Amino acid sequence: MRNFKLIFSLFFALCQLAEGDDHAKHLFILSGQSNMQGHRPDEAFTPTIEKALGKEKVMVIQDALGGQPIHRWWKQWKDPQGKKAVQTGDLYDRLMGKVRPAIQGEKLASIHFVWMQGERDAKMGWGKLYEEALLGLHGQLAKDLKWKKNDLGFVIGRLSDFDMSNKRYSHWTMVRDVQERVANSNKNFFLVNTDDLNDGLSRKGKKIKDDLHYSAEGYKELGRRFAKACLKVANQK
Repeated sequence: MRNFKLIFSLFFALCQLAEGDDHAKHLFILSGQSNMQGHRPDEAFTPTIEKALGKEKVMVIQDALGGQPIHRWWKQWKDPQGKKAVQTGDLYDRLMGKVRPAIQGEKLASIHFVWMQGERDAKMGWGKLYEEALLGLHGQLAKDLKWKKNDLGFVIGRLSDFDMSNKRYSHWTMVRDVQERVANSNKNFFLVNTDDLNDGLSRKGKKIKDDLHYSAEGYKELGRRFAKACLKVANQK
């Protein structure tokens, strides 16, 4: 009888654990500068994710601001002379101001960080600092969310083919290379190609070609690609 009670108790505990896992949610955090600001999750990203994982199991939070360097997010950034920028980490704090209340009391099955940024750093000539900053930002988020760093999915939108000659943005191709290198450094990191998203008609109806920003259809496709990359990470869990 005693053994039966023990077995029943273990069975009940396992059932509760399984039930809890069924209610765990997948968190998707999207941030960056103008091309993330132009991205609208409800157009393609969120519907694609919800179709795959279930609407009740998905949380999507996006916060972005155009024209900003990565040090507005990564708090340990220093310029080539070793000096800290005036504004360091303030946009990260703004982002986390949305994330923390949203996940309060929630059980999380996975966390995915989607990053679309780098244009400003390429323009400022900070390409040599970008790899440390990119990995540092990912680690900063993992630490703050108390999540194992190697398990926190990282989807990086690579800079487009806007300035492959580096004439306008001197470190354009350098930042692209860094993004690709970081994406290849971990099985839970993925790179999203954007080279074909900056042609066509802008959201304002203007015809664009190899533009800094993406077309209206380009932003929708960006969302789909982000979602597919995130799902690759989720399927590895």
